[in-house]
Amino acid sequence: MDIGILSIITLSIALIISVITDIRSRKIYNFVVFPGIIFAFVFQISSSGISGALEALAGFAVGLGLLLIPYLLGGMGAGDVKLLAMVGAFKGTIFVLVAAVYMAIIGAVLAVLVLVFRKGCLNRIKIIAYLIYGLKNGIIVPIDFRGTFPSEGTPYGVAIAVGALCGLLFF
Repeated sequence: MDIGILSIITLSIALIISVITDIRSRKIYNFVVFPGIIFAFVFQISSSGISGALEALAGFAVGLGLLLIPYLLGGMGAGDVKLLAMVGAFKGTIFVLVAAVYMAIIGAVLAVLVLVFRKGCLNRIKIIAYLIYGLKNGIIVPIDFRGTFPSEGTPYGVAIAVGALCGLLFF
């Protein structure tokens, strides 16, 4: 079997497992991501030698860097950051940048869907409308946001995985 196909299969399996665990428990486990990163480096080195190792390292760093600030600001979990870094290690710098664009679009759609389909959607829409009306008319609207927006985050591993899949299909 071609090493490139084996690499894509391994990446796909790691992404599928991560999506399942992220949806079920909002966790992306190290026992999936860390072996994936090691396999990525092994695949890159075996197919391209030192240049493959450097490409894997650069892709890893870019994937890590893209989500590091949102993680540090509390916007996502460490598993999401490591998952995108793993994608970068498997496929390289350019690929992880392309996948990140798809990921951002899919993540935005996913976040809107989560807000719409979770309990209290109508109340959230009212609050946003009051805020917009107040801003438009120069009025500060005192609104208590506690309990209005879901405390449970969006399973962003889904957006990362679908973004990587789009990258594989369209790049």
